[in-house]
Amino acid sequence: METVLKRLRRRSPDAVRARQLYREAFPPNERAPFFLLARRAEKGLADWWSVCEGNEWRGFFYVVSDADLAYVFYFAVDPAARGKGCGTRAMAALRGQYTGYRLFLAAEALDPAAGNYAARVRRKKFYLRCGLQDLHARVREGDVIYELLGAGGAVSGAEYSRLVRRWAGPVLGRMVTMKMLP
Repeated sequence: METVLKRLRRRSPDAVRARQLYREAFPPNERAPFFLLARRAEKGLADWWSVCEGNEWRGFFYVVSDADLAYVFYFAVDPAARGKGCGTRAMAALRGQYTGYRLFLAAEALDPAAGNYAARVRRKKFYLRCGLQDLHARVREGDVIYELLGAGGAVSGAEYSRLVRRWAGPVLGRMVTMKMLP
């Protein structure tokens, strides 16, 4: 079955599913306000994609791009579709959508003391199987440390900051706390 990406709009039926999955898949300290995600996508500052297979909704991507960078802010697969290759097919579709871009994402850093350490290891292995590479860069967003994984080349701290601040805007951009770590 072919996996396709379809633009997701705030008032579409898929947006209700995406909102529910967003709240289930990401802890509160890693979530931006949902209305803000939708508003930024409507203003063309992000691409919000439904992942579909046939007529079935499988999940979503939220991607912010700038120049040749495409940052996967959020990616979630519906729990009923997990473990069946849907995520792998979705990542392949996304990489096809952003051909020519340096595609990257931030995954929670591997910390053996973290309560969800096993899940972090599984996620990193998944992304590596999907063709992403460890970019050997870490970033702190708020109180969370992430490892950058990507395809197409490295991402500098200045590029990362510019992309996030462009998305966040001048006021919110000053409130976003992020720092590239050694």
